[in-house]
Amino acid sequence: MATVVLFHSVHGLRPAVHRAADRLRAAGHEVHTPDLFDGRTAATVEEGMELKDEIGRDELLMRAVTVTAPLSERGLVYGGFSLGGAIAQNLALADERARALLLLHGTSDLAEDAAVDDLPVQLHVADPDPFEPHDWLNAWYLRMRGAGADVEVFRSPGAGHLFTDEDLDDYDEDAAERTWRTALGFLDSVG
Repeated sequence: MATVVLFHSVHGLRPAVHRAADRLRAAGHEVHTPDLFDGRTAATVEEGMELKDEIGRDELLMRAVTVTAPLSERGLVYGGFSLGGAIAQNLALADERARALLLLHGTSDLAEDAAVDDLPVQLHVADPDPFEPHDWLNAWYLRMRGAGADVEVFRSPGAGHLFTDEDLDDYDEDAAERTWRTALGFLDSVG
C-alpha cells in the first residue's frame, strides 16, 4: 500500500479528482487530495489559469508543502493532474523520502542541481499535447534521467490534455482506462 498525495489541475478539486482518489483507494492505497484553491473551481482552463495566477506559484507550493510535510516521513508518492503534476514534481524532488512520482498530464521545470536516488517516475500525457510539446518532453525526460530518476513516459495518441477527466471534453475513455491500469501497477510496485 502506498500513501499518495494527489494534486488537482487548474480546474480545482472537482469530482473527477475524488473519483480518481476513490479508484486508488479501492486498490488499497491511502490517498490525500489537498484543495490548493480553497474550494474554488474553474470551468475553463483560462479561468483556472487566472485563479492560479491570483493565488501565485509560491503560495500554491507553500500550501502543498503545508499539507505534505506532516505525511512525508511515510515515504509519499506524489501525484497530480497537469498543474498538480507540476506541483507534485517540485515536492517529490525536494523530499528525500519520496517513494515515487506519478504525473498525469503535466510536468515542471527542473533545477540545474536537481538530484534524486533512482526515484521512480511515471508520466502519462496526450500525444500531441499543447501544454507538453514533444521538444519539451524530450528535454524534460533527459533532465529527469540526468537527475537520477527512473522515468517511464506513456503517450496517448489523439487524446485531449486532461484525458482522464470524465467531466471535460478532453476525456478519452480508452486512454483513461489504459492510464489507470498502468498507474495502479506502478503504485503497486512502489507501495
